[in-house]
Amino acid sequence: MTEKTASKYLLNLEKHFAADSPVLLKAAKVFQELDQIEYDLGLIEMDETTASKNSWWPIISLIGGNSTAKSRFINNYLAADNLFSGIQTSSHKFTVLLHNNQSNPTTLPGTALDVDHRFPFYQISRKIEQRQEGEGERINSYLELKTLNSDRLKSKLFIDAPNISAAPANPITSLLAKHTLENSDLVLVFTDIFDSTSPLVDEIIESIILHQDSNKFVYLIDRPATMLSSTTNSEIISSWQRKLAGLGLNTGQFIVLSSQEGGVIPQSPADFAAIDQRIANVGYDRTYRILNSVEKNIREITGVVMPEVKKAIVQWKDRSAFSSLIVLGFIATVAIFAEIQTGILEFLIDPIIGPAIILTLLVIMTPLHIIFSRLQAKLIINQLNARQKELHLMENLAGIFEKNLTFTRMMLPISEPVGWNKKTKLRLTQLSNKVKELVQLLNDSFSTYDGQSFPGHSDSADFK
Repeated sequence: MTEKTASKYLLNLEKHFAADSPVLLKAAKVFQELDQIEYDLGLIEMDETTASKNSWWPIISLIGGNSTAKSRFINNYLAADNLFSGIQTSSHKFTVLLHNNQSNPTTLPGTALDVDHRFPFYQISRKIEQRQEGEGERINSYLELKTLNSDRLKSKLFIDAPNISAAPANPITSLLAKHTLENSDLVLVFTDIFDSTSPLVDEIIESIILHQDSNKFVYLIDRPATMLSSTTNSEIISSWQRKLAGLGLNTGQFIVLSSQEGGVIPQSPADFAAIDQRIANVGYDRTYRILNSVEKNIREITGVVMPEVKKAIVQWKDRSAFSSLIVLGFIATVAIFAEIQTGILEFLIDPIIGPAIILTLLVIMTPLHIIFSRLQAKLIINQLNARQKELHLMENLAGIFEKNLTFTRMMLPISEPVGWNKKTKLRLTQLSNKVKELVQLLNDSFSTYDGQSFPGHSDSADFK
């Protein structure tokens, strides 16, 4: 077994989390062990890591409707100059907002997100291309990256979705909206999205229903300051709770914001206190998401990857055997006609000539069967490559399949993939148990027993 070196990406993660997040540091070690298993199986290359499947940034997304509530909130909350005009209701792109120490904001194309595995839209162009041919090349029409010198952006990523009510109803926008919701640790949903109906709004509601058990949704209700008081706030929240319950949205926090129509307000207004408190905990949400991603990767190996490969091996062997049987059938047919014409059966039962004929047949059929196996393997490899793209897997299904193209496995009826044995399954089970222990360790940072707090940990990470 060749020892896999840790990928540069994973080493970079360990460097960031070594000092201030012990749980994520240990999670990085689990990823490294998982990478070793996948490397041994032939699923990933030396410098690849399964840790790149998910962004390790704490991710906060913002979803809004036709009003200017969302754009005003972003400008005010991030203390952005109104000249930072990419944040506005007319934007049709998904905008990732990133902290930068430079005084002037910068706008980068969507390709910056597509090629960098640290961001949540890594290789999204492949999914776009599969959804609609030709659109993968137009990634810059759908995504952009903006940098801004805002303290509230430090150690976090904000994703500003285009206004859903006015966004064009097409498969790509739908794909990106669902991807954003799935990969976010916190979603700020402005209730003006529910003031109108459209196919995309309906899809967003369905996505929220699917993920509302994750406690990641906060509903922001924008109202003029003159209409707000402690009494009216409760009434407004109750009204929206009833309305959303009618849509199937039964969980989530509600916060009433006073409309701020003019200029940039102070960075820490009382209106934002509840939001600040919720965002302060987003690092923990990120940690749970990363731990869940390890468990998901393990389940994918046992429940998706290996069944696909095993199915391919069975199909490959059936096709190869069928090809060989056709040749044997042809030889048998010729032998029958020869028996009718000349009577060669007596040669087959001859103690000397019979074994020689059988040996000759084996000498002919063995290389033929190998040739058939290799030809069929090429077809199966093409199928596995297509299947890998269809399932959006980073694991190389063809890679592990090719490890089965040995003489022994071509000749013997072995359907289990190379390396997929009790030892490997036990290693995966042990990794799964380690993940459960890390979840318990994270839970302990919020728990008490007999009046004593369990040791906590800081879960913030300053990506620069």
